[in-house]
Amino acid sequence: MNKTLLSLALLATCGAAQAEEVKFVTNAAYPPFEFVDENNEMQGFDLDLARALCDVAALQCSFHNQSFDSLIPSLKFRRYHAAIAAMDITPERAKQVDFSNIYYENSAVFVAPTDEFDSIDGLNGKTVGVQNGTSHQKYIQDKLESEGLETRPYQSVQDALLDMTNGRLHAVFADTAVVGEWLGKNDGYAVLGERITDDNYFGTGFGIAVTKGNQELLDKLNQGLSELKANGSYDRLYQKYFPQ
Repeated sequence: MNKTLLSLALLATCGAAQAEEVKFVTNAAYPPFEFVDENNEMQGFDLDLARALCDVAALQCSFHNQSFDSLIPSLKFRRYHAAIAAMDITPERAKQVDFSNIYYENSAVFVAPTDEFDSIDGLNGKTVGVQNGTSHQKYIQDKLESEGLETRPYQSVQDALLDMTNGRLHAVFADTAVVGEWLGKNDGYAVLGERITDDNYFGTGFGIAVTKGNQELLDKLNQGLSELKANGSYDRLYQKYFPQ
């Protein structure tokens, strides 16, 4: 083989290797699902699950961090192949991206200072923090804003919770597991009302979002989820982050 043909072959090989990389994107500000640790590394249930999926599916994967409200647009513009970010499967999102099978059953709750409100109705006329671009924001806009409840969007739930502790918010609306994680480290706050599981917003569960039409990747992820559940790996991860 002459040098020209050898160079072309090497280029083709490199291109194939690059094509095999699956670029995952997340918003690493949502513990325990995704967060940045003291070593500036992304960790969490979602990240561990995605890494395990890449292993069982023999995928070369990389992981990237950006704001939650830009995740679906990034998939639509094909900057990334998949997003794993505690993302609720909703009819509106399913029009824009494809979703894997459910990997986590979800619900949402309000958290507020202890004994400040008797019920969610007590928040009418008050300001509630939500993460921008989430199902939580849309739920309040669709269901509760007409009753006088006002949302204030934040780049992360952690920012909203911080503002609540500083007295700038009356409550925060977020995923049950995230609120539970935070309550375990912060006294003087409690869940307000019952868990909300409206299927149009939360009750369906979390899925991995994939660029529309990428059936090959979707099949690999779903097969990987089945394998992780069958071999016990999923249960071990679940117990690590959500111990009973």
